Amino acid sequence: MTELHDIPAPAKLNLFLHITGRRPDGYHLLQSVFMLIDWQDTLDFRLQPDGRITRSDADPHSQLPAEDLCVRAARKLQQYTGCTLGAHIHLHKQIPSEAGMGGGSSDAASCLLALNRLWDLRLAPEQLAAIGLELGADVPFFLFGRNAWVEGIGEQLQPVELPPARFLVVKPEEGAPTAKIFTDPALKRDTSAATIADFVASTSPYQYGRNDLQPVAQGLCPSITQALSWLEQHKLQGRMTGSGTAVFAELPTSFHDADLQHPATKNWKARVCSNIALHPLLQWRA
Repeated sequence: MTELHDIPAPAKLNLFLHITGRRPDGYHLLQSVFMLIDWQDTLDFRLQPDGRITRSDADPHSQLPAEDLCVRAARKLQQYTGCTLGAHIHLHKQIPSEAGMGGGSSDAASCLLALNRLWDLRLAPEQLAAIGLELGADVPFFLFGRNAWVEGIGEQLQPVELPPARFLVVKPEEGAPTAKIFTDPALKRDTSAATIADFVASTSPYQYGRNDLQPVAQGLCPSITQALSWLEQHKLQGRMTGSGTAVFAELPTSFHDADLQHPATKNWKARVCSNIALHPLLQWRA
């Protein structure tokens, strides 16, 4: 095997996000439910025998970040295994950046899964998860491959069943300064711990709890409030996902895609998405 093509990397939504404390090292402790959706990036891989890791983007106007997560994931995998093979990674980016939808983390997870296969490393899921956690708190979720109740800093995962549903997801042009949100003195860090039983017993899994990051994020990024107001115009109750700036709302069964009036605001993205029960690469974890 020398190439892999059209490898999916789906986005996620945080149905809620509670901050329950903070560790001595500064990491925040959270509780959330992460849900996979069908908005996704795709990646292509080509084996490079000389050990080089290179990356390109399908968008010719895109500028690759200096600390690209795909490249970092590949290099971490090389370091962990001593593998002398390399790869060229080509990314077809669809998930908006700085959205709170986990796009970069999902790309990194799919890179680990694909390169584990391309390089014939045969690492166990637990080994891949350990590498993933070094790349970011969301990466283990995408390697886990199922909708999950999430605790700790994102590494404690339990599967949850969610009913099929559709969501209107809106991403304003502006990005959220994640570091500022988490260091803001006004951020609520003492939400009482909940349980999966609380979540399951709620009237709707898509209305449970809140996003503790949202009030601070709205103060820093007015476009989040504007996006939530736009959802209200469609008679939808929205909330922010992750650290933003994307917001989402469950759609009633009576909602037709033709009823969607796209935002007049330039460069906003609005999309109807469905949730998915399993990551499309789940079978690659073995």
